[in-house]
Amino acid sequence: MGMFSVNKPRGFRHNYIYYDPRKEKLAKIEENAKRDLGMLPPKEFSPEDIRGKFVGATTHLKRRKESGRKPVSYGVLIFLIIFLLIVMHYIVTGRFSL
Repeated sequence: MGMFSVNKPRGFRHNYIYYDPRKEKLAKIEENAKRDLGMLPPKEFSPEDIRGKFVGATTHLKRRKESGRKPVSYGVLIFLIIFLLIVMHYIVTGRFSL
């Protein structure tokens, strides 16, 4: 355990009792396949079908959620500051020559 590490709280996870998202997703896939094969009539327009599509299609909004970059740790920052101070000390005192 480091000097500057902070414990993260336990994440919230809600387990559904009366709702199965996997089952609903499979039903949607099956319905879309039947519509593509012509077994069911075409579906009427619903505003719920396009909800959330804009955020998923834009690159800058996706990047905000899924950046994948790790923040720089405090240890690295302290090391860089100390290193820069040492280099500045040698430059100011004249012991360092290029």
